[in-house]
Amino acid sequence: MAEIHGNCDPRFAAMTEILSTNIDSGADVGASVAVMLEGELVVDIWGGWVDQEHTAPWQEDTITNVWSSTKTQMALCALMLADRGQLDLDAPVATYWPEFAQNGKEGVLVRHLMSHTSGVSGWDQPVTVEDIYDWDTSTAKLAAQAPWWEPGTASGYHALNQGHLVGEVIRRITGKKLGEFFRDEVAGPLGVDFHIGLPESEFGRISNVIPPPPLPIDMSQLDPNMVVVKTFTGPAPGAEASWTKEWRQADIGAANGHGNARSIAIPQSAISNGGVVNGHQLLSQATIDRIFEVQAEGVDQVLMVPSKFGIGYGLATESMPFVPDRRVCVWGGWGGSLVINDLDSRMTITYVMNRMEGGLVGDERGSALVLAALEAVA
Repeated sequence: MAEIHGNCDPRFAAMTEILSTNIDSGADVGASVAVMLEGELVVDIWGGWVDQEHTAPWQEDTITNVWSSTKTQMALCALMLADRGQLDLDAPVATYWPEFAQNGKEGVLVRHLMSHTSGVSGWDQPVTVEDIYDWDTSTAKLAAQAPWWEPGTASGYHALNQGHLVGEVIRRITGKKLGEFFRDEVAGPLGVDFHIGLPESEFGRISNVIPPPPLPIDMSQLDPNMVVVKTFTGPAPGAEASWTKEWRQADIGAANGHGNARSIAIPQSAISNGGVVNGHQLLSQATIDRIFEVQAEGVDQVLMVPSKFGIGYGLATESMPFVPDRRVCVWGGWGGSLVINDLDSRMTITYVMNRMEGGLVGDERGSALVLAALEAVA
């Protein structure tokens, strides 16, 4: 059995066994798992290797690109500003970012950005991956373009640009880009090792993601005017982009967060633990409750599966059978990383790995860990 390191409350021993089995089978190369229960870190485990060649072990401080699991940290930042009265989730985006009102977007609300219903799920062509590294260029493009569908009427997953959209609102309010705000208001006070925009001094701890099989969507066979095509080609970085200095150092709040399971679970436990993390009150219960206001329900125009979005998070649907249909909010990242906040159990479960599978949000590795955690507290 693959050796697993760290600490695990005996109630959650099955999670250690699952991670070890996955590493032995090759389903995982290197990974970390964490559980916060009632504000306590009861599972903090890791194992495997930092690369496919098994040249070095995954360590306690190993970090990797977690793709869209970054969005949960972005949502936390926006909710913190809402809780402080600095951000009105029901206000037009243009209240804070006047230029955004161009081309029919004057009615787009902040909660539309946070629920993937703004009509702006990607960048209009022409756009390059390099453009999204440049904050001023990328946000100006989003401000200028027209929505791709009527805002507020349906969801279309904002795969790569949600952090630019919400992040520019945060910047207009605070003077700080998303990564700076997260560092100063969350990571620093809580002492967590998660970064949106990673200093070069930390590059040596990165486990590069191992790219997945191609997405199960052949864009060339679809109408180029479909929202899914425009989103996934506007632009379309491969997983290898995350290996570059430019990607790592940019502020891409939808996709380039670097961390491990522990560094996501600790701040995210604010959602499951009444807003309190290690004695820091990040949110009120009233703000947490807003997450569960359903903004869109139905087949998402980008994910192409039944989806339900609250404010900042996904909610339980038939497409996520491992998520119990109760006060649970969730999201994950391309390739498999996963974040579950279960308010009824006051538990946050996170899984971060380097070997990517083909799915956009979670897969059977994460779902097995979630089910084991739920069973432990049943």
